[in-house]
Amino acid sequence: MTLVSAPAGFGKSTVVSDWLADVPQRRPHARVCWLSLDAADNDLVRLMAHLASALTSVGLRIEAAVVDALHSATDTAGLSALVNELDRAGHESPGKLWVLILDDYHVIESADVHSAMAFLMDHLPEHLRLLITTRSDPPLPLARLRSRGQLTELRAADLRFTASEAHEFLTRTMELDVSAAEVDLLEERTEGWITGLQLSALSLRGMEDRAEVGAFIAALSGSSRFVIDYLTDEVLSRQPTRVRDFLTATAELDRLTGPLCDALSGSADGAQMLEHLERSNLFLVPLDDERTWYRYHHLFADVLRARLRVEAPEQVSAAHTRASAWFAAHGMTEDAVSHALAGRDFARAAYLVEAALPELRRTRQDTLVLRWIHALPEPVLRRSPVLSLTAAWSLMMAGDLDAVERRLDDAEAALIAGTHDQERAAGWADTDDLRTAPATVAVHRASLAQARGDIADTVRYAEQARDLAGPADHFIRGAAGGFLGLAAWAAGDVRTGLETFTAAAHHLRAAGNLVDALDGTVVLADMWVALGRPSRARLLCEQALRAAADIAHQHARAPADLHIVLAELDRERDELASAEAHLETARVLGERASITENHHRWFVAKAQLCAATGDPAGATTLLDRAEALYRHGFYPDVRPIAAMRARLQISSGDLGPALAWADERGLRADDNPVYLREYEHLTLVRLLLAQHRSDHRRQPDSAFSLTAALGLLERMLAAAVQAGRDGSAQEISALLAAGHHCRGDQPAALAALSRALTEAPEPESYVRLYLDEGDVMISLLEVAATARGVAGDGGGTALRERAQQILGHRQPVGAQR
Repeated sequence: MTLVSAPAGFGKSTVVSDWLADVPQRRPHARVCWLSLDAADNDLVRLMAHLASALTSVGLRIEAAVVDALHSATDTAGLSALVNELDRAGHESPGKLWVLILDDYHVIESADVHSAMAFLMDHLPEHLRLLITTRSDPPLPLARLRSRGQLTELRAADLRFTASEAHEFLTRTMELDVSAAEVDLLEERTEGWITGLQLSALSLRGMEDRAEVGAFIAALSGSSRFVIDYLTDEVLSRQPTRVRDFLTATAELDRLTGPLCDALSGSADGAQMLEHLERSNLFLVPLDDERTWYRYHHLFADVLRARLRVEAPEQVSAAHTRASAWFAAHGMTEDAVSHALAGRDFARAAYLVEAALPELRRTRQDTLVLRWIHALPEPVLRRSPVLSLTAAWSLMMAGDLDAVERRLDDAEAALIAGTHDQERAAGWADTDDLRTAPATVAVHRASLAQARGDIADTVRYAEQARDLAGPADHFIRGAAGGFLGLAAWAAGDVRTGLETFTAAAHHLRAAGNLVDALDGTVVLADMWVALGRPSRARLLCEQALRAAADIAHQHARAPADLHIVLAELDRERDELASAEAHLETARVLGERASITENHHRWFVAKAQLCAATGDPAGATTLLDRAEALYRHGFYPDVRPIAAMRARLQISSGDLGPALAWADERGLRADDNPVYLREYEHLTLVRLLLAQHRSDHRRQPDSAFSLTAALGLLERMLAAAVQAGRDGSAQEISALLAAGHHCRGDQPAALAALSRALTEAPEPESYVRLYLDEGDVMISLLEVAATARGVAGDGGGTALRERAQQILGHRQPVGAQR
């Protein structure tokens, strides 16, 4: 890697451009990709799309699937595919060298982009080099590269003009008649700052009076900002009217090309003017090898815009409006929206956003959508049913449920107003989003009901959405079906939920929303676990991971979440190293790819892993992080984080906080079983068992509490068996066994344990369920490992073998638990 790092105006891009001019002679087989970055490139999807185009433009033969992967690159799979493709291309073209140049890297603030670039730096093949120009050192592993001898650095001290270089530049390049003393003074005043020297030279060109030259040089002082303002004013005041008018007309553009400049200036010579400005050294930076796109030097652009706002403020909005129209006409929606917002033409911006939403939602460019929604004023959002719905979705992502409901009311009010106000309705983009808005309102209300645990309203609104949707409205039908499936799951009818949610995923695929369909695999996997079939959950996740790799161009976010599910499945089998590996993969992917509604789950899985390895404090900290990230409204809360924390407290013997939690939640041993509270009730049982073990010698009602706990478990077991939730039944049976063991009823304990260990569909998939119960379960397993004649177990052989297998997972004495 080569790093060119120096403050603004030190000629970083220029020195790289000059070096590139010599590349064909020195390395005829070298190919160069140049990307000039701007703030919008903090979106990793956008940056990787540009990277793919740049690599393709220099003749690098990349398979189509890899190019598609780079257009999302939301996980290391896309980046790994690029590295592998580059390695293959290198072997096919020995002696060829590729150079990737990232200009103005200091505009990058996104941790996602920095992580992706660090990954590339660590894995690039020998025949590909990276060159970065920046005003400040990027947060990349520079120290490691230095220690390996893999970093070449150019700093301000390397780029700063010496006195002799300043003399040559001023007298030969800029053709100024200045004395050696005046050159020395200029070099001293500017401290070798190249932009300052260039601006000085442009100002001095028009001075014929030697006294005026001397006075000008002597007056140079103050901050660089003062110097820029002063000298640029001098430069601009000496330009022909035609040039000044062109600069004024195009000052608001972040990038320039001939036809765009024509649209803003009203002339037809934009391309020629850009060539003239470049030849005249008027701070124009080319953005491509063909000299099609340019930008002004950032500091020069700042001054141009400041002057425009002082001298012709009325032109600012008009310039943005014309730029927005040009970009929209050429399919560059992001630029079109940016200029509409900058020009405060919010009606136009709203229309453009509405038109762009279907594609952005399909490819899940959530960051861009949120940025636009937050930039639009409140009244503009409220006037549009589509934007009100999008704002409702953004608030759901933020967890503000009350605000979601207000936005849904706004959407319905806007739809009603549009039926009476044709002028208002004419300002809306004619999209499927607008046509299906009434159904979408119902979908969001189903989501809101889901967030509040209202199963009846979830079903009511989901059915309403399905009824409003047409046969070909697959996205709506998929979303509505999804909430019907989630409602069935929340009600404990997991088999119906599984069937309904699977059908909903088919609709999402038909709608082209392959990313959402893949994300649904996480839900299906959870349902299979509830049904006691972890192997089916694992198979689904593995299939989905392969599918995600095949459609990486769809900005698939699912891989991180799928690895988390696999980590949870591995942890339950006590395959902790494999679980850790899946979580590490998920961490890397999840920083860029994991969907917001699932972001908390990594911390939950990591907490469970910490608990399994004897770190309850670390597990508690992770659960606190998970709780802060959790968002209601997307999936049934079947494993409340507060209950997980209570389980940690119980296993650590800290019963006071767990008792307070149970009291706050109103949990009682005589409750009727409800599936959404099953996890909490099982936690309550663990609390009652722990109380019995610690208090039964001192508290006379301890035996009563234990009896009540066993009664609750029996009722829960009956409900789980009736619903076919074999996963629930196995955990309940295990706790029944522990409860009977605590009471001293060994036959009942072994009978319950036999049901859990031998009658479950996949008993071999469960290990931590028993080890995590601690000494009570371990002692019962030791009894079971030598037991004879257990009812229904042909002499107890199956029970003995399973008990011995689980005991074999115990860590040696003295090892960390």
